[in-house]
Amino acid sequence: MSCDAVAFSAMLWFASFSPDVQAGPAPAVVQSGQAPASVAGEPLFIDIVGRAKGLKAQAEAYRAGLPKDPAAVAAALKGFDVFQGKIAELSALDMKGHVTLKERGAVDDLKCILRGISQDLPEKLKAVGEARTVKDQDLALRDMVYLLNDNVEVITAPPQPAA
Repeated sequence: MSCDAVAFSAMLWFASFSPDVQAGPAPAVVQSGQAPASVAGEPLFIDIVGRAKGLKAQAEAYRAGLPKDPAAVAAALKGFDVFQGKIAELSALDMKGHVTLKERGAVDDLKCILRGISQDLPEKLKAVGEARTVKDQDLALRDMVYLLNDNVEVITAPPQPAA
């Protein structure tokens, strides 16, 4: 499975998760192999998680500060140029995480998901910057929040055997 397909599948899976919904019975899928070692405690991945959490909080603050009229013209977000730079840095770190795992010969999905997030961050950022109405800004920021949350969860989740 290509990295893009794995990243897309992971994005759909995370987007469908709701903490308010009770989980049904686990599917009867037999997983072969052993789960890879967790990278969540390694400095590079700790840095990615910390940055993603901080940027998620900032994106949530942007959403909370938007005008209440969804049809209003989108206004520039305070400090957005700094936010853009931090997103670019996080994207580069996600790609570095992908390359690091690839060089180790990792066969799990994490390396592909990190690559996908690295590619998606600039696209989500572009959507925020190009929003013309408050509604568009809110939707773009919401998507950014989800992606940043995914960035944290894929690293901190317990590793799974390769699919």
